[in-house]
Amino acid sequence: MKNLVLASTSPFRRELLQKLNIPFQCAKPNIDEAPKEGETSLQLVERLAVEKAQAVSAQFENALIIGSDQVALCDGEILGKPHNFENAVKQLEKFSQKVVTFYTGLCVYNTETKQTLSLVEPFYVHFKALSATDITHYLHAEQPYNCAGSFKSEGLGICLFEKLSGDDPNTLIGLPLIKLVALLKKQGLDVLTEQPNK
Repeated sequence: MKNLVLASTSPFRRELLQKLNIPFQCAKPNIDEAPKEGETSLQLVERLAVEKAQAVSAQFENALIIGSDQVALCDGEILGKPHNFENAVKQLEKFSQKVVTFYTGLCVYNTETKQTLSLVEPFYVHFKALSATDITHYLHAEQPYNCAGSFKSEGLGICLFEKLSGDDPNTLIGLPLIKLVALLKKQGLDVLTEQPNK
């Protein structure tokens, strides 16, 4: 089996990839994540997913490298990580009774053939009407300041939503596993075939 590498230090993406039950390594990609002039959010996340995978490729032979990147959009504005309480309050106030779209770029790069497969997977979060009290209680409880959109859907963030819509709930956390399994298969790695024998 080829080496499987996750070009990310995100604990959330690592946990998601562990669901596939096959061994992998993690590597930190050092790239400039600033958007290019005129670049759409979809172009940005796909480019960054590819660049992350390719950035660590020199370290690994005969490997399939997974790159991923994510942005959140509300009213056409790209939203990053809030980093502090005040910014998180502003983000969540903006989201009240709105739909936030998450675009996750995904890439699988084959270091042997130099083939790159990439795509962008959307996911939609429909927010309830959020009061100032709701927002304050939530932020103090979970402190999601390193999460795009100021919430953790896998935790208490679920209390903020009316509904979620998309093909794969893993996409919202940062790694669309359904699409990843398909890309890995196209690159010659069948996740079910590679399962350890019990």
